[in-house]
Amino acid sequence: MNVHRAQEILAADEKIEVSLNGLSVWIDSVDAAKSMVKVHVEENPSDARIVPAQELEEVH
Repeated sequence: MNVHRAQEILAADEKIEVSLNGLSVWIDSVDAAKSMVKVHVEENPSDARIVPAQELEEVH
């Protein structure tokens, strides 16, 4: 996923499914300058990570 799409998903009113290595995650914040995204695992909010936007996949 590109960083622009991550920003769109973060700002969206509806829930858009996103995965990281097969895990369902929520986007918490986006650092466009560094193309990094802070996410947490949906079932475990304490499992937060900062990852490159390219590692995220939108689930259709």
